[in-house]
Order: sequence, then structure tokens, then C-alpha cells
Amino acid sequence: MMPESASEDHFYENIAQYGDETVKIVRIEKARDIPLGATVRNELDSVIISRIVKGGAAEKSGLLHEGDEILEINGIEIRGKDVNDVFELLAEMHGTLSFVLIPSQQTKPPPARETVVHVKAHFDYDPTDDPYVPCRELGLSFQKGDILHIISQDDPNWWQAYRDGDEDNQPLAGLVPGKSFQQQREAMKQTIEEDKEPEKSGKLWCAKKNKKKRKKILYNANKNDDYDNEEILTYEEMSLYHQPANRKRPIVLIGPQNCGQNELRLRLMNSEADRFAAAVPHTTRNRRDNEVAGRDYHFVSRQTFEADIASGKFIEYGEHEKNLYGTSVDSVRQVINSGKICLLTLHTQALKTLRNSDLKPYIIFIAPPSQERLRALLAKEGRNPKPEELRDIIEKAREMEQNNGHYFDMAIVNTDPDKAYQELLRLINKLDTEPQWVPSSWLR
Repeated sequence: MMPESASEDHFYENIAQYGDETVKIVRIEKARDIPLGATVRNELDSVIISRIVKGGAAEKSGLLHEGDEILEINGIEIRGKDVNDVFELLAEMHGTLSFVLIPSQQTKPPPARETVVHVKAHFDYDPTDDPYVPCRELGLSFQKGDILHIISQDDPNWWQAYRDGDEDNQPLAGLVPGKSFQQQREAMKQTIEEDKEPEKSGKLWCAKKNKKKRKKILYNANKNDDYDNEEILTYEEMSLYHQPANRKRPIVLIGPQNCGQNELRLRLMNSEADRFAAAVPHTTRNRRDNEVAGRDYHFVSRQTFEADIASGKFIEYGEHEKNLYGTSVDSVRQVINSGKICLLTLHTQALKTLRNSDLKPYIIFIAPPSQERLRALLAKEGRNPKPEELRDIIEKAREMEQNNGHYFDMAIVNTDPDKAYQELLRLINKLDTEPQWVPSSWLR
């Protein structure tokens, strides 16, 4: 696009100074306060375009390319400037921008049609706090649990993404840290935090051993998926899944004691017995007179129970008064096969086993309200907890969220049992009408 106006003759006069270089002049319209959608890097004195961001004015124009050297913008000489000065200069500019460029010599193959990858973020990200982001204005902030649509992984360190739901009102993609880059940063942060901790007597050898192990694992971060899942959570690939009418997802309620998850589960089963059911547990204790095998419990020998533990058939199990009790994957599957929704209240340790099964659980965290509200709710039930007991419940909830929040699909703060029940019912009903994001590994 050549400047047409005669008043722009200075362009041609200035171009003479570039001697034999092939230069091009392009014009792009830039809206006020919206980034142009390109990042630059310094190569000696030169300022080179290093990235074109999807959805921005730079990409839509098709006139700027990676590898182009910027000589001037609106008559201001760019060669010799630091990239940060260039960013600031561009941030102030709007309207018609006229660029004088030396075109890139790289002949890039036509871009392959990239497939969009959908991921769930397992950490919070704020580009304004990130010294490494190539351009803060182009950084995309997100929170733990957000779904991101990754539209470009050309640069392994800085992916281009949209937040789920933002595509229509956010035409310009944002930059987010790439998976292995983020893993390395988190590992480094953990190592630094460990270094800061005062050494405890007798623990020195342990600390050194652990540190060595961490560094070794970090080296294989890309190859080792378990490492990502276990040690450093960054992103998890997700897909949309619509539950079939005849195979309802089990609903798992998780929370500290006294947060109301057991009451919510019983209320659902009592109010809609034809829709909800519990998994029949296994036990090694003897059957009592009023109990029916297969309805109240599956009564098995200790030998059978222990063999089933060894072969990973239990979601969770424990011992009480020298008898074993547990919930098996098969007993949950029996409820699903009957067409009902299986309701479970589990300990957080069971979540990993459940998620690695083929049951596709929907996990809801029942969180406590404020300390004062929690005290009032428990007082209604005739309980009078001490302040430290209330603090323990809230602290336990925080710990659960911190260590297992990546497994949760939703959270309900139980400030009022009736409202919590209605919200729980709304979420369960939504599974019938709307597809939900689930780990892609479940659908492979």
C-alpha cells in the first residue's frame, strides 16, 4: 500500500538514505488503546518483527511479517532503539501508521492450518507481574480453572490463546506461557523456595537428595506426563463431552467435615429416589439379621477384599473395628448401568483413582462459608464448636483446594443449605443439557 498524498514526499527522500536496501512502505490502521498485535526483538541496532499475533491489526492487514526490519514508523527512526522504547512508542500511537520496512529474506512455508488445543489452566497468570512476557499489553491474564483455546504454539515458550467465552469480544489473541516453559519456571521457584528454608538438623541429606531428583525430573519435563500431573501442574488438555442419556456421570461431593456434603447427598437421594442412588459398599464384617447382601453391603471375605485392593478395584477403603469397608469402581458402575446418577462423598485421596477410571466423575467442592456463618449453621444443628475448630475447618478447606483443586469441576460455598441444594441440583441438571469440559484423555 503506497502513500498517495504528495505531502508525504519526505518518505521518498528518507528512503534514499537506505541506499541499495529493498524497502517497502505499508500503512495500517490502529485503534486507540488496542495493541497492534506484533512483538519485536533487537538484533544489534536493528528492530525486527518477531511475532504476529492472531486477530490483531498487523495480522489482518497481511502487510507485516515475521523477520521484517522496522526502519521508521510515522517518520520516527526506529533503528538503534530498544524494544521497550518501540513498545511504548506504538502504545501511544493510533490512527494511520506508516511503516518503512526492510522485508524479511526468510521464505516461510504457507502456514499449516493449526488445530486449536483446549486446555484447563492449573495456575493463575498475570502478565503485568511477569518480567519475561514479550509484550505485557499482549499478555492474557487468566485464573486457575479457566479454559483456554490455544490457537498457536509456533513459539514453544509463548503460546497464543483466547479465554473460553472471550473470542467474540476479544478479537486479539493473547500470549500465555508455554507448558514446558512454565514447568521450568515453577520448578525453579520451588527450588529457590527450598533453598530459602532453614536446614533442619538431621534433614540435610534428605533435602539434597530431593533437590537432585527434582532437577533430574525437570530435564525430562516434556517426556514425563506423570511428572506434570504429579509435581508441577500447568495445563491439562480438555475436550467437550455430552453425557449420554443412559450413562449419567457420577456426582462426587468433596469437602471438609461439617461442610454439609453428606446432608446434601442424603437430601438428593430422599427427594428423588428414582433418579439418585448410592454405590453399595463392600465390607468384611458379618451380615446382620436385618441386612440384605447386595442392597446394604457386598459381604466378602478379608482375603477377597485384600485381593481386590491389590488389583485396584476400590476407589477408597479403610478399616473400622478390625473390619474393612470400601467403595468399588464396579459398584459405582452398577448404579450407572441402572440409568441412575451415583452420588458419592469421598476423601480427596480417592480422587486420583476415580479420575483415572472410566467413570467420568463430575466433582463438586462443598466449601465452608465465613467462620461466623459456619458457627451459626452448626448452632442450628445443636452444635457449639470452639473458634479453633471452625478455623480448622476453614484451613482444611483451603488445604484441599490447594492440593486437589485441579480435580474439581465446580465449587459451591455452603452459606445456606437450601441455596446450596438448589445450586447443586442446577449443576447436575446442566449435565443433561450442556456439554462439559473433561480431560481429553477420557475420550481417547
